[in-house]
Amino acid sequence: MSEKSDSYKVVSDNRQARYLYEILETYEAGVQLTGTEVKSIRAGKVNLQDGYALIRDNEAWLLNVHISPYTASGQYFNHEPRRTRKLLLHRQEIRKLIGKVEQQGLTLVPLKMYLKRGLVKVSIALGKGKKLHDKREDLKRRQDQRDIQRAMKNY
Repeated sequence: MSEKSDSYKVVSDNRQARYLYEILETYEAGVQLTGTEVKSIRAGKVNLQDGYALIRDNEAWLLNVHISPYTASGQYFNHEPRRTRKLLLHRQEIRKLIGKVEQQGLTLVPLKMYLKRGLVKVSIALGKGKKLHDKREDLKRRQDQRDIQRAMKNY
C-alpha cells in the first residue's frame, strides 16, 4: 500500500513556460476528464505547450491543452482534443488566484501534468511574462554555469 501512495509519474512537461514566464507560485490541481482522455493521458499523448488557465465565475478552467484522441476506441466515444476542462481547486485557492491575476496582471500557466496515486493532476503556476532582455540574461547565466561545471570537471 505504501508503494501506491508514493507513485508519481510525470506525463507531460511544459519546459517552454519556464523560459517565457518568471514563475512566482505553483499550485496542484485535479482535472475533470472523460474516460478516453484519461486513457490518452496514461499513454502520454498530452501537449501543454499552448495551454493556459483562466478563472471564470469562481471556477478555474484549463484551455488549449491538447489531449490526443484515444486510438483504441471508436470515434463516437472519443473526446474533443482541445476542449475546455475544469480544474479542481479549493475555493480559497481560487479566491487567492483571482486577486493575483486581476490586480497584478499575472498569468496562469500549466507546468506539468502527472499521475499521482492513479489520479491525473496538473501543476499550474502564477507567472509574470519575461521581457527579451530577461530571457537573454537567463541564457547567459545558464551558459556560465555550464562553463563553470566543465572547468571544475577538468580541474
